[in-house]
Amino acid sequence: MNAKRSDKIATGILYTISGIIVLILAALLLYILVRGVPHISWSFLTEPSKAYQTGGGIGIQLFNSIYLLLITMIISFPLSLGAGIYLSEYAGKNWLTDVIRTSIEILSSLPSVVVGLFGFLVFVIQFQYGFSIISGALALTVFNLPLLTRTIEESLQAVHYTQREAGLALGLSRWETVIRVVVPEATPGILTGVILSSGRIFGEAAALIYTAGQSAPALDFSNWNPLSVSSPISIFRQAETLAVHIWKVNTEGTMPDGVSVSAGASAVLIIAVLLFNFGARAIGKRLYRKMTSA
Repeated sequence: MNAKRSDKIATGILYTISGIIVLILAALLLYILVRGVPHISWSFLTEPSKAYQTGGGIGIQLFNSIYLLLITMIISFPLSLGAGIYLSEYAGKNWLTDVIRTSIEILSSLPSVVVGLFGFLVFVIQFQYGFSIISGALALTVFNLPLLTRTIEESLQAVHYTQREAGLALGLSRWETVIRVVVPEATPGILTGVILSSGRIFGEAAALIYTAGQSAPALDFSNWNPLSVSSPISIFRQAETLAVHIWKVNTEGTMPDGVSVSAGASAVLIIAVLLFNFGARAIGKRLYRKMTSA
């Protein structure tokens, strides 16, 4: 068998495998969307859930998911940005940085349920935050930090070394070069990583079952006191998210229309994650075009 024929066979096998994987994923997404989209309505997206009667929505769970995502990114992004800058621009090649990078790789491969149990033992019990948004956000920070740090580090390392040399040649200090030259140049990659990690956080359930809780108390949107547990901005209240709600509906069986609620909530979750992914690509490409055309 000659080399050209072997190459064609290998290429055909790879294309076939890729096509099968794409078809499986497409079939899974279409199955969820076809079952769930007919149940989505404005009332379904805004009304609170009902445990023992039909007609409940996912309004509070959807708000909790968005709010928890916001708190998590407020905590994790500055930490990830600082760690990424240190590893990319300041850390030398020695045993310490090797240990740090190895630890990041290990943490990024941990199952989310393990992170949830860690958050339960540390944030819920040891720190006595209880089942709350802050406990869930801190657990998700542990879950998100390794991946986001690696993404930011790789985005910074992708900036050509001549950009750094140009900044230093203009009289900028190393720190000023990083802040004014390197980070702005790496912004498309950093922003793409942030949006993709946001989609990962938005769909997380296992880590939040043990930290943010499994109940969604009624929220008083006229009460903006952060110390009140009925306030929507309180970080010390329980917050059942959309992903946890789907799991709960399918395990407890207390909703007469649980099948339709679960299907609709699953479709909303899938649509949100798809929007995060497509949004990350679109924003990254747009920023890259602006920066290259400037």
